[in-house]
Amino acid sequence: MAEIRVPELAESITEGTISTWFKQVGDTVEKGENIVELETDKVNVEVISEATGTVVELKAAEGDTVEVGAVIAVVSENGEAPVKSEAPKQSQEAPKKEEVKVESKEEQEKASDFRIVATPSARKLAREKGIDLKTINPRDPRGLIRSFDVDNAANQPVQKQNAPQPVIEKVVNENPSKPVIREKMSRRRKTIANKLLEVSQNTAMLTTFNEVDMSKVMDLRKRKKDKFQEDHNGTRLGFMSFFTKAVVAALKKYPAVNAEIDGDDLILKQFYDIGVAVSTEEGLVVPVVRDCDKKNFAEIEASIFDLAVKARDKKLGLDDMMGGSFTITNGGVFGSLMSTPIINGTQAAILGMHSIVTRPIAIDKERMENRPMMYIALSYDHRIIDGKEAVGFLKTIKELIENPEDLLLES
Repeated sequence: MAEIRVPELAESITEGTISTWFKQVGDTVEKGENIVELETDKVNVEVISEATGTVVELKAAEGDTVEVGAVIAVVSENGEAPVKSEAPKQSQEAPKKEEVKVESKEEQEKASDFRIVATPSARKLAREKGIDLKTINPRDPRGLIRSFDVDNAANQPVQKQNAPQPVIEKVVNENPSKPVIREKMSRRRKTIANKLLEVSQNTAMLTTFNEVDMSKVMDLRKRKKDKFQEDHNGTRLGFMSFFTKAVVAALKKYPAVNAEIDGDDLILKQFYDIGVAVSTEEGLVVPVVRDCDKKNFAEIEASIFDLAVKARDKKLGLDDMMGGSFTITNGGVFGSLMSTPIINGTQAAILGMHSIVTRPIAIDKERMENRPMMYIALSYDHRIIDGKEAVGFLKTIKELIENPEDLLLES
């Protein structure tokens, strides 16, 4: 028998929640095949089987919390059969040996008829498209339904009477005129809530603002984006690379913004791993772009794009999330005009970008012009950063974005 255990996840993560079992008792599993998906505080982790055989026991159900190292499943190897223990009978006869029952292939196939194996993304897509997973013929010979199987099924005619009804987890109707839906909070959402509360309670956080004239950087991007994309294998030139490069320059000028408190010590980081906040259905995640001081614009844009795709597909690894020194969040993509972002973890500060809005700006005492303007915000821990440094940091960002050619000198 081979035991499937919760693997080491990360130094700060000691437990996870069973999100989805890909296999059930009686199913066959290959060595290296995913058997379960765990949801941790930061990312989802797929656990593989270390043996080829048959699943004979699942020791935890979906939704259960399990600790690192805990046995969560048992797989029989090389055709071993599960041992079925029976309660001893009160009799004068000598005890008989435990009976061993070997499930036939037909029995296994019959058991598998009552369940559907699908990836989390496929299940989500099927719910969105209103497709019953039972009607899908997967391309995978093992019967695992993937997202492209759902897409293929969506293009086929479906009988109206087979469309599944929406599922409501729990409806509380104590007052029928005021119906509510009660849902269990996901582990990720609970973690986000706890972390945000912890930061707000354990830091002296405040926010300072400035505004940036985006005219020159927008003009530069308009002139260079096609050539940039052509020269860098389809990588698009966005605004995030400009702001990331400006942040690195400002962090070098104001090192306290790239610091954190550890007990009675102040740790001044000499590296520039910038977290970029990405919105997913389960909440905000912050994957990290490493060594931004050593990357060019194209490498930064490519890294951000790859991390965003992994975040949406729930493919981020723990290494993608750990060790950032500073964070950028862009609420402008959702239409936010101004906000006070909350510091990420033990970091000292976070930069908030916002919507670009055309506003009348005084050029001098006699002239007004309509300019594309963006409010930027720096939330910071006042225990580490003084107001003068915070204002200077934002002013540096403003000056570099308003004169984007200067970023080439800083890179």
